[in-house]
Order: sequence, then structure tokens, then C-alpha cells
Amino acid sequence: MKSAINYLIVLLLVLPFYACQQQDGKMVSNAAEFNSALVNAMPGDQIILKNGIWNDAELLITAKGTAEKPIVVTAEEKGKVIFSGLSNLRISGEYVEVSGLVFKNGFTPSNEVIAFREKSGVYGNHCRLTEVVIDNYNNPERLVSETWIAVYGKNNRVDHCVLNDKRGRGVTMTIRMVDEACHDNNHQIDHNYFGFRQNYGNNGGETMRLGTSFFSLSNSGTVVEANYFDRCDGEHEIISNKSCGNVFRNNTFYECRGTLTYRHGNDNLAEGNFFFGNGKEHTGGIRIINERNKAINNYFSGLKGYRFRGAMVVMNGVPNSTLNRYFQVIGGDFSNNTFVNCDHVQLCAGSDAERSAVPIDTKVENNVFYNDSKKDLFTAYDDISGISFSNNYLNQGLEPLAGTNMAVVEMELVKNEQGLPFPVSPLIKNAGCSLTAPVATKENTGVSWYPIEEKELVFDNGAETVVEPGYNSLFKAVENSKSGDILVLNDGEYINSKNLSVEHPLTIKAANNGKATLFTEKNDMFLIQNEGALKLQGVKMSGVMSPDMAGNCIVGTSRSSMNRNYKLIVEDCAVEDLVVNHTFDFLRVSPNTFADSVVIRNCSFKNLSGSVASLNKEIDDIGAYNAEYVIYENNTFEQVGGAVLNLYRGGTDESTFGPSLTFTNCKVIKSGLDKRNKTGGSIYIHGVQIAHIQDVDFLESAPVKLYLTNGEPITQISNINIYPKAQIVSNSDAYQLENLTHVNQ
Repeated sequence: MKSAINYLIVLLLVLPFYACQQQDGKMVSNAAEFNSALVNAMPGDQIILKNGIWNDAELLITAKGTAEKPIVVTAEEKGKVIFSGLSNLRISGEYVEVSGLVFKNGFTPSNEVIAFREKSGVYGNHCRLTEVVIDNYNNPERLVSETWIAVYGKNNRVDHCVLNDKRGRGVTMTIRMVDEACHDNNHQIDHNYFGFRQNYGNNGGETMRLGTSFFSLSNSGTVVEANYFDRCDGEHEIISNKSCGNVFRNNTFYECRGTLTYRHGNDNLAEGNFFFGNGKEHTGGIRIINERNKAINNYFSGLKGYRFRGAMVVMNGVPNSTLNRYFQVIGGDFSNNTFVNCDHVQLCAGSDAERSAVPIDTKVENNVFYNDSKKDLFTAYDDISGISFSNNYLNQGLEPLAGTNMAVVEMELVKNEQGLPFPVSPLIKNAGCSLTAPVATKENTGVSWYPIEEKELVFDNGAETVVEPGYNSLFKAVENSKSGDILVLNDGEYINSKNLSVEHPLTIKAANNGKATLFTEKNDMFLIQNEGALKLQGVKMSGVMSPDMAGNCIVGTSRSSMNRNYKLIVEDCAVEDLVVNHTFDFLRVSPNTFADSVVIRNCSFKNLSGSVASLNKEIDDIGAYNAEYVIYENNTFEQVGGAVLNLYRGGTDESTFGPSLTFTNCKVIKSGLDKRNKTGGSIYIHGVQIAHIQDVDFLESAPVKLYLTNGEPITQISNINIYPKAQIVSNSDAYQLENLTHVNQ
């Protein structure tokens, strides 16, 4: 009896609380129930989405709350309502707040995952998106353009969201200014975590864009504040500002390749931001174009980018520019900033026959520049008389820009209480930034309830498995492997009747170099699939069992588009007898695939009817290419019918970083001479942005062929031996050549 009384007491205490909780919101478990609840929603109502997988769910919120009583759409539990498959969300009406949702394992069936609009002309105003996660919610076709968050209307806020692992074409978040109802919008974008974004390898990989060139002279008034940008490497405009009156305040850019770019628009301000490059290539700061744009009180550290990706960039403009080109810099302001071990300050950047309008009425004042490893920090590409320099300080060892009255003083680099190095000197007066620590960190942005997984492709962190020689023994081992595994091949022959499909990072290595030989009866031995990466070490690969058909290859990529960049590393390997038919390549890629790196090191290639690497499948000439870093080191190529390397980037777009080529300490013997070699070269590079070819012997081979395009490519060729005569063919003399030697044999 006593137990029953106690139970009743507890029940009476709990029931009112439970009833109160039920009254707080209407629970819905599918789109139909959601739509029904929305019809009757009143200001202050809360619609609760039941925990679970909402697959192929397209929700439209058309409701009107009030400032005091917004209509709230939220998850039963934060992070446990998952939108997957072909799902999206549109927010219209007024004073609507959405929170707690996750989008993953799918992609939007429209152009936007989340949009603050119902349709054209019908927008959300005074709405809020908070604590929402979009993670790897990508179309498998990398060329399909899609936006994750599109903010229309006015007075909307996006805060404490996680946007991680955007892969294909299209901006991660955009402020849309399609008509006057979206101008003077006063949006607030704050405390969001913009996670890793891989290099897209083409234009269209911005993390954030505000406006477009068409409306770029209209006022936006968006505040982008206290956000954390983590390795956002999509293209060289991390943020592309294309409107007026925006503020970028107290954001942190961590190891992001590219710059905060005032691409179009006037009267914008960047203040209180931190840029940490940590020595990573192509990391940059702020690039100024147009009128009355300012960069004040910012901290720049360890940035290595040059040209349009410098720590500080002031552009040249186009006289009487159209909206989509480059307006002259007028009234620009770079003041009270601190630069620590940044490599490049670029003035009048982009100067050429078209961009001939130099900056005017622009000031560079009260800045502190410190670099302990370089002396030539500043580059002026044109007349800088329109830029006034005042009260700028350099540490000893840096060379001041001529005619700028920069003060060279003794400085000491001292870490403050937060561990940030700052240049300190009693001679510095009222210069440098006044910041002490980043406002935005990885910990205080985004959400606390969703773990961010590292997206890097990592080799050799899995299990090691010994594989015995035999028929399809390697196929079975590959099929059963997991990410990061290492397959160790004992001595003998490995014959494969099926393609070896590489679907994750995988290492295949010989127990004893050169003692494990791989054959295939298919036209492709290895096929790197989406999410895959391949490392080959010490193995021998032969084409003698390959089918008698043209166009075979040892390593290929998926025939379908890959939205994940891959890696290929080949070390200490021997490749021979790829001659059963013509055009038998070692590596041949498919269109719409992109390698972060292709590395061939300490290898020998002999008797190939095709090319060693054909990285030339992006032929639309819009700036796309197939590989970022291509590295050839310590290799021998003999009797390769096609080009030892065919690396192609067409077009004149300037939004990308590469390709980048290192070709060193190699021998190229009787190669490139096959009549089907359309390049006509033993090496053919077209549009490569950085190329270092050095310590190479070319013996009885086709010419080295260069096609240099825009973007001020760096092409350095040195210590070359060529027989029988010098054969370097280029469309331009804008390359450096040192120590070219004619040899008799």
C-alpha cells in the first residue's frame, strides 16, 4: 500500500510537468503532419520534428510570427532529426526560427539546401536559422552547381551553424540580392563554423558570396561576424564580396587558401579579423578592389600566398570597367594591421594592358610588418603614386618599398598572454592592430552536439594484411580491405581478371621490391573510385596479359564524376610492356575527376605505347584541370610512345591555384615519338601555374613543349641535358632557363 501511494504521488507530480511540455509544441513525424501543423500555426507556436531519418523531405515554412513570439520549428532533440536523400528546406514568411536539424547522406533536389524564400519574390524576413548542420550533403556530380544556404529577403540571421565538407561547384553560403526586396537587407551571419572545403580546381568554389556583379553597386548591409573558417580551400576567393556596405568583423580564417576578396562593391569594411596561414601554400589575407573599401585592425600570420593571394593585395582596375570586371581602387584603406611572417604584399596587382587603372586616393597607414626570413616583402606592379604611406614599420632585414617612408626599426617578436606572436618595439607609435586574441574559435562557433570528422585522405593507418600470389588473390584482398589498410604482397605473380576497385585510401606494397608482379586481363588494372586513394610501393606492373585493345591503362579513375578529390602515390615501382595495342597509358583519368596529388617517385617505365600520365581531360577551357600537385622525382622513362606527362589547364580564369608541377632528377629516353602522340612532346604542359623542371636528361626524345597562359605562371627550367639538340618549344618566352647543355650521346 505504501508503495502504491508513493507511485501516485510521483505520478501527480510528473503529469502536470509532462502536460506542460506537451503544450509547448506540436510533435510531427512526417512532411504531411508538418504541413498540417503549419496551417494552424500562430505566433509563439512551436512545431517539433520527431527524432529520426527524414528521407526525401522537402519542407516549406510559410508562416508569420512576431518579434516577441516567433514561430519555432525545431528538433525533438538537437542533432537527432536527420534530413537525408533528396531533401531541402525553404523558409518564407516573417519571424520564423529553425533549429537543431542535420542534413547529411544525400543532396538537395533543387539548387539550394536551405533557402530563405518560397519562390521568386516571396522571401523570408526577420527569420533565423540557428544550430543547423549541413555535412557532406553533396551532389555526386561535381559540376552541378548547388548552394547550401541562400539568404534572401531582409533582416535574417544565420548563426551557430556547421557547414562542413562542401565539395562540388557552388558557393557554400550566399547572400542573394536578386531584386530590391533583397537590397539593404541587414542580414546577420555570426558564430558559424565553416569547415573544410577541398580545392575545387575551377571557378565556383567560394565559401561565401555576398551579391553578384549585376547588383554589385547596390547596398547589402550584411554583417559577417565571429565566424570560424577552417581550411576553406575551394578557390582563391574564400569570401567573394559583390555588393556594398558589408562588414566583416572578428572572424578567424585558419589555414584557408585564398583571400577575403572585395571583388565588387564599395564601402565595405573588414576589421578585427585573424588570418592564420601557418606556412601553408596559397594562404592569403585581404584583397581590395573598387571604391572606399577598408581593412582596418586585422592580424595576419604565416600567410604564404602571392599575386592575388597575398597577405595584403591592392588591385589595378580596368578603365571604364563593366560590372563584371575590375573597378579602379579609389579611396582604399589598409590601416592599423599587423603582419607576422607573411611573404607577400602586392600593390597594383594584376597590372596588364587591360587592368591599367592604378589605385588612387588610397592609404596604407599605421601598419606593422615583421618577417624574420624574407627581405623582399613588397611588390609594386605599377605606379603607386596614388597610394599614400604613413607611419608604417618594418623590422630590420626587410627592405622598404622605395619612396614610401617606411620606418625600419629593431623589433622583438613576443607572444602575448594568448600565445600570439606580436612585433614589439618602443619605436612603434600608434601602429599595428590592437587585438589580443581571436573572438571566433573552433570551440565557440557552430554547435556543441555534432562531432566534426576529419576529411583528409590518410594512408597507412589501418591493418596490415599479407597477400599470397595467385589468380585474383589481390582482387579479393582489395575487396575485403578497409580505409587505411596496407596489403603486403609476397614474391610472385598476381593475375587479376577483374578491375581492382579502390574505394578508400589503400596501400599495396611488395614485401621485397620488384619481386611481386601484377598483371591484369582487364583494360584497367586499378580504378580509383570516389573516396578512394592509392599508394603503390615496390611492385612491378606488366601489360603482357592485358586485352588486345586500344586505350588500356594501369590506373584509371571512375568513369563517373567524382566529388571527392583523390591521391595517387607510386614509389619504387617498375612498369613495363604496355604495348599490346596503341595508347596504353599508365595513368589515364576521366573528366570531372580531380587529384590533390599525383606523385611518381623512384620508378622506371619502359616500353609503353601510350603516356605515363594523361591529365588532360578538362578540355572546355574554362579554367578546370585534373590535378593540383604533380610530382615526378628520380624516375627513368624509356621508349614511352606518348608524352611522359600531359598536364592541361585551359582557359583564362584566374580563380584557381594550380596545376603545380615538380619534375626533377629524371631521365627521358627515346620517348614521345609515337605518331599518335598528339602533343608532339615528351613533356607537354599547358596552362600550368607553377612548373619546376630541373636536373633532367632528354635523350633522343620529342621536345619539351610549354604553352604558357595568363595568371603570371612561374616556369623554371634548369640543369637540362638534351641530345641531339636543344628542343624546348614554347608559345612564350616568359619562362626561366638556366644551364641547358647539348650532349653528344
